[in-house]
Amino acid sequence: MKFFVDTAEVDAIAELNELGMVDGVTTNPSLIMKSGRDIKEVTKEICDLVDGPVSAETVALDAEGMIAEGRELAKIAENIAIKVPLTWAGLKACNVLTNEGRMVNVTLCFSANQALLAAKAGATFISPFIGRLDDLNLEGLDLIADIREIYDNYGFETNILAASIRSANHMSECAKIGADVATAPPGVIKKMADHVLTDKGLDAFMKDWASTGQTIL
Repeated sequence: MKFFVDTAEVDAIAELNELGMVDGVTTNPSLIMKSGRDIKEVTKEICDLVDGPVSAETVALDAEGMIAEGRELAKIAENIAIKVPLTWAGLKACNVLTNEGRMVNVTLCFSANQALLAAKAGATFISPFIGRLDDLNLEGLDLIADIREIYDNYGFETNILAASIRSANHMSECAKIGADVATAPPGVIKKMADHVLTDKGLDAFMKDWASTGQTIL
């Protein structure tokens, strides 16, 4: 499973990228707002930093506006994936932009039917939002499984990009289900390395090592 980093904070992306943990980046208007930077400037910096797809989101609500904004965002770098919402207008924009040879990430997916439509429209990525479904006492991971089954049934090439990841458990469950990509905040990706038994074992090793009075260097 590929890891995309869900942030517009360049320093956080760079830290994970140095460890080989970044296959791409996703941004949205809320993340751009949090960064406090110009959308084109920060997106260009991220695109220069990572080799994989960088999702940059349109903000128009009509298909023509999304297409125009998508074409403008695509000028930033070759690895831009244009992000459009899963609305009928977004599907129209997806179809046009895909046919122009551009990567398109269809976002805000909350049902298997929506995911099926996105695949038919030629989406490069479909972004089902796990955490937001969980917030409504629905099982977000079930949606990932449903989409995986449908896409495998018909050989759709659209990548399942699990989004709205809230925990390290979400990451492992998405990997088991077969999501192609999971996009998560830097803190969640780092949290995947944590385990209480690892900490306990390391503490015991260090105490035993100290008792030997030895040094390696």
